[in-house]
Amino acid sequence: MQLAVVPVTPFEQNCSVLWCERTLQAAVVDPGGDLDQVLAVVQEQGLTLQKILLTHAHLDHAAATAELARRQQLPIEGPHRDDQFWIEALPEQAAMFGFPPAESFTPTRWLQQDDRVQVGEVELEVLHCPGHTPGHVVFFSRKDRFAIVGDVLFAGSIGRSDFPRGDYATLVRSIRERLFPLGDDVQFLPGHGPLSTFGEERRNNPFVSDAAIAAARSPS
Repeated sequence: MQLAVVPVTPFEQNCSVLWCERTLQAAVVDPGGDLDQVLAVVQEQGLTLQKILLTHAHLDHAAATAELARRQQLPIEGPHRDDQFWIEALPEQAAMFGFPPAESFTPTRWLQQDDRVQVGEVELEVLHCPGHTPGHVVFFSRKDRFAIVGDVLFAGSIGRSDFPRGDYATLVRSIRERLFPLGDDVQFLPGHGPLSTFGEERRNNPFVSDAAIAAARSPS
């Protein structure tokens, strides 16, 4: 599996182009905007776009999804159905934040826990990780020990949980019960900022590290 990260939108969201080295089939993950930059990577690498993958439906991750699907005749896979209300709100979100007009859409395939996504010969496991949004999913390549986690977890931080239908306790459970058990060696791409590993965050992230959770559980 190969991956090129393309920061897009004023929010510097880590859109990515993921591809199979043998077949050169590719997916765009979280096309929030700036499609010309994203498609330039596809052209430079000689790739054939196969699909769009979405971790969740916030504006900076999904605003250009409908346009890209229409321009390239691509199916859309993800997120989980519980993010449908965010998809329907994309036009309103775009106007609110001064983004180019965004369209709502219907995913070709809603995803859920333990689904599999194929990009060429690359297989990605789907983990439903709510808390930032109710329908947030994570894509994990067990073979490559690599995960695309959207806005669930960051290097040194975690996603916001104060959006509609977000929940802090649910987010922490998603991280500690679905991500960290995958292994300390797993490297991940967050929705914003630099890459990290689950081990680094388990040991040192002030919001979800072992020490932070132990301190939170200790009687005052």
